[in-house]
Amino acid sequence: MNSKPLVSCIIIFFNAGEKFFVEAIESVFAQTYDNWELLLVDDGSTDVSTNIALSYTQKYPEKIRYLEHKEHQNRGMSATRNLGIRHAEGEYITFLDADDIWIPQTLEEQAAILDSHPEAAMVYGPIQWWYSWTGNSKDMKRDFLDTPIVSVDGSRVQIDTIVQPPTLFLLLLQMKICISGMLVRRQVIEKVGGFEETFRGLYEDQVFCAKVCLQFPIFVASKFWYKYRQHPNSCCHTVGSQKGKEYAARLAFLNWVAEYLSMYGARNTKAWEVLTEEKLRAVHPILYFISRKLKIKILVAGIEKIFLKQLLRSVND
Repeated sequence: MNSKPLVSCIIIFFNAGEKFFVEAIESVFAQTYDNWELLLVDDGSTDVSTNIALSYTQKYPEKIRYLEHKEHQNRGMSATRNLGIRHAEGEYITFLDADDIWIPQTLEEQAAILDSHPEAAMVYGPIQWWYSWTGNSKDMKRDFLDTPIVSVDGSRVQIDTIVQPPTLFLLLLQMKICISGMLVRRQVIEKVGGFEETFRGLYEDQVFCAKVCLQFPIFVASKFWYKYRQHPNSCCHTVGSQKGKEYAARLAFLNWVAEYLSMYGARNTKAWEVLTEEKLRAVHPILYFISRKLKIKILVAGIEKIFLKQLLRSVND
């Protein structure tokens, strides 16, 4: 019997194609950590992705399971992640997008961190924005790390240590950090209720991470484990090129945060101040920029109070 904690790896997919999907799956097989299970969760694919997933489950039934929604429905990313979570058997749970890959030491090193820090709800590190996968000479020097080291009120977030809430929640709200490739304790996912299924695509991961970072300590690592493939067909790239949808998604996220903070009981905290500023930046970016540039603190304070009242009113209605 394997004494290592079982890690449930969840890959959700929708028309993932062949090359990227196979590379994602193979990066799980390349792990130096051997006690894992892989759940391939189909969000109603109509291309070769379904057959690829089924072929892997038939070849490796002891390691891989295939899941889908009733009648092969397309229900969005959050509902599909939750389907994988409900069927996961591991003590630790992690998520890999169908067009990205892990480096071979990912599970071994992340599991070791959670094993040695039982107070940590999850661990994550910087992700590599991966352009060089194309093999084109112009892309070879474009890769970079999205570092988790960011300023907060003039201080620095320490790395390779545990960060207490709500520091990472505030940074996530301000879009100063990107949390991806995380390993999370199963009991923590259950406590926060998994992913919010009203968020089908963009911001679904930020919503989940916001819930965790608001309530639990997180281990922030300096090591990168996750290669985030940059290509024109990715979900973020597609929505990001459509400013209207991007704005609507950002506003929906901020409104959700307001409602969640109200439910959580955090009405008079730094979280509300940051949320109000972010709402101002989203709705009136020019006014936000002018107020920050000229440091008109009285004006900003007045505007923030107005937005805070509007947010609270919308939540209570």
